[in-house]
Amino acid sequence: MLSTNLINFCLDDFHSDDELELIVSTIGESLNKKRTLYRMLVHSRTYIWRNRIHGHFKLYHNYFGDNPVYSPSAFRRRFRISRSLFIRIQSAVESCDPYFVQKRNDAGLLGLYSLQKITAALRMLAYGVVADYVDEYVRIGESTAIESVKKFVEAIVSIFSEKYMRSPTKVDTDRLLKEGDSRGFPGMLGSIDCMHWKWKNCPNVWKGMYVGHVREPMLVLEAIASYDLWIWHAFFGLLGSHNDINILERSFLFTELAEGRAPPANYSVNDHEYNMGYYLADGIYPSWSTFIKTIPSPQSNKHKQFAIAQESAIKDVERAFGELQARFSIIRGPARFWHRETLKSIMKAFIILHNMIVEDERHVKNQDYNYDSFDVNPDISVSRERSADFLEFVQCHRRIRDRDTHFQLQQDLIEHIWNNHGSHN
Repeated sequence: MLSTNLINFCLDDFHSDDELELIVSTIGESLNKKRTLYRMLVHSRTYIWRNRIHGHFKLYHNYFGDNPVYSPSAFRRRFRISRSLFIRIQSAVESCDPYFVQKRNDAGLLGLYSLQKITAALRMLAYGVVADYVDEYVRIGESTAIESVKKFVEAIVSIFSEKYMRSPTKVDTDRLLKEGDSRGFPGMLGSIDCMHWKWKNCPNVWKGMYVGHVREPMLVLEAIASYDLWIWHAFFGLLGSHNDINILERSFLFTELAEGRAPPANYSVNDHEYNMGYYLADGIYPSWSTFIKTIPSPQSNKHKQFAIAQESAIKDVERAFGELQARFSIIRGPARFWHRETLKSIMKAFIILHNMIVEDERHVKNQDYNYDSFDVNPDISVSRERSADFLEFVQCHRRIRDRDTHFQLQQDLIEHIWNNHGSHN
């Protein structure tokens, strides 16, 4: 018979269901003894018997059964994604990480189902709640819920990043150019801006580096979004003390363009030919040929009309940030994780899930976008000599930062918008 001292030792030592099962498997010499120890710990005053099977049955009956209690709209509102997309993600995550596959422990008892772990992770990300908030409904311990979040975002990044965090292909670029032309901005590929995420549990030794103008530790996300709110570029993790220009200098935004691997973007504005697309940006960004900014304090009607159009179109990226914060409330509040790598995985998973939702729901708005086309990237050869490829890279880099082209393009766009929109008012 197992002693009371041994039980008390176990109760004082474990902090989660998984740790309890590990203790049981280590101490119990046979299956009967393991089950006996497990039951004695379960019926003690410290351990919580959550009845995981009942929790899974209730969750399945409410949302995933043949005749679920809650409607698809209620599912969409509470999980932030449709049920079909949830099942697709669940299947992929189970195949990628055995952590989400239900298993029996050494005591012969069934563990949590994947539905429970993924639901707990999504609820914490969507509502921004603490780990033990989902315990009553999902029947999952605090430490297991936190581990589920980490495992879930890592699996999402590992499985879907290649498709949903890629650069625009030639098909995408042609579609974006066509849409930009219809909105009065030929050559526009999207709009760029930065979003800050407060880091509550930033280690004290790092706070000086992460504190910016708001006097609180921050992490910064640089992103580019198109008219349909698809996020084409995301660069996250730099210190909150950096401004938008510092982040731009460190990001990989124009790497493919400078190396000649970006799809061509040829267009004409006001009888002038251009071969580089551009992004709408606010006033802090530099006057490069790849950025178009508004005109501060415009005086003439032409300049006023251009400023109104530019400031209206640049809101695409602001709307994308708003959608991110609305869907995943954890971004609206301070980040409570300790490790920066965990926060990076969470932000990448948010971008991927956001783009998956845009793709999944594009038919609702009668949009027919093709996000499934891939271009084969050519092999890149590395050379140590100042070859023609290197000189071409330098010249392309200079064209990206060309101020004269920036002002010429801005003037052409002013005339273009005035001739097509402003002169009729």
